[in-house]
Amino acid sequence: MKITVKNAAMVRPATDTPKEVLWNSNIDLVIPSIHTPSVYFYRSQNGHSSFFSWDILKEALSKALVPFYPMAGRLQRDKDGRIEINCNGEGVLLVEAGIDALIQDFGDFAPTIALRQLVPAVSYTEDISSYPLLVVQVTFFKCGGVALGVGMQHHVADGMSGLHFINSWADVARGFDINVIPFIDRKLLAARNSPTPRFHHIEYQPPPVLIAEKCSSDGFGGLHNGEANGSAIDGGRQQVSPGIFRLTKMQLEMLKREAVDPETKAAYSTYETLAAHVWRCVCKARNLCEEQESKLYIATDGRSRLNPPLPEGYFGNVIFTATPMAFSGDLVSKPLYYAANQIRKALARMDNEYLRSAVDYLQLQPDLRKLVRGAHTFKSPNLGITSWVRLPIYDADFGWGRPIFMGPAAIPYEGLAFVLPSSTNDGSVTVSLAFTAEDMARFKTHFFDF
Repeated sequence: MKITVKNAAMVRPATDTPKEVLWNSNIDLVIPSIHTPSVYFYRSQNGHSSFFSWDILKEALSKALVPFYPMAGRLQRDKDGRIEINCNGEGVLLVEAGIDALIQDFGDFAPTIALRQLVPAVSYTEDISSYPLLVVQVTFFKCGGVALGVGMQHHVADGMSGLHFINSWADVARGFDINVIPFIDRKLLAARNSPTPRFHHIEYQPPPVLIAEKCSSDGFGGLHNGEANGSAIDGGRQQVSPGIFRLTKMQLEMLKREAVDPETKAAYSTYETLAAHVWRCVCKARNLCEEQESKLYIATDGRSRLNPPLPEGYFGNVIFTATPMAFSGDLVSKPLYYAANQIRKALARMDNEYLRSAVDYLQLQPDLRKLVRGAHTFKSPNLGITSWVRLPIYDADFGWGRPIFMGPAAIPYEGLAFVLPSSTNDGSVTVSLAFTAEDMARFKTHFFDF
């Protein structure tokens, strides 16, 4: 697939914006310093002369950047090396391109290398002040459809804040005012004056490491994957393979019935059940030993869990992490409700006191860079799951209809999974994830075996 760039511009705010330095909270800083890549697909609007018009999008983007002015800034470091946002109004990158392909050539929209090309590449070879915090590419297909590829610097916004901006941009393009003005000040997530963590924050402790010995075949279908599975990825000898799998509403109901505890009659939510199912399937696919500990990282939005809740439109990162841990042997051999219960207990801990304790804990760390998540976090025997099911990912209507798909354009780390809602509200969900090619083939078999 060949992409040809037709237009490119650095879009600045339409009017003057505050020239200030925005302090980042500890929560803003313990996430990877990358541009999170996502992509929207839109069907052709035959006969619509202004379909994804460069002028309309550019003007609306410029207007949206006024209240969301940190997005038009650049990263920098203070005298102590802490990353902050220089709100200098230098702008965001907007690209218009064409591709010699059809939307259907992307199949099920798995986050492949081809999909990643729909988002502008960002070079990290220079200083962090050298690149825009938002890069956007509008790509026209031969069929007349469009892809909107978005790369958003993660220190600037989490999923909720990022979608707040994209959806506000779309509203402006349709001629509407921005519904919720962003709340910029991040000091609401500052540590207390005398930081006093009250809990042992396992989410920031090193993850379990892979047991070196190869597993026996007992209970794992004769697959042997132990030592090679961990070391080969680190050495670059095994390729990470992306995959995307859909479960219908009926299949989800079947899983939820399987997860009911027959003694207590306790039932689990769709998310608890699905996350438990994915966790079990990953342990099976990786052929982890029974005594292998596995840590599940669950991205958890703290906006409504904090007391008082953060203001509507809080712009920044409010993602905390629930981290249930269990032995692979228990996850695989025990009923599904065992794993679901571990997840429920971990999520139940995520109240105001726990989250404030987490912020205080981070404040006392001598070097936050050591706690930044990355490839080492999610690789075997561990796993990360981020759910976008409750996020308004299909509200980006720029005037030519809602997207037919929105999801990650790439998954940066092996062992990271995203749960996506249906664009048609049919109750189905899609799991997009990345493992080694060998593990992915086995995962697919286990995922639909229930």
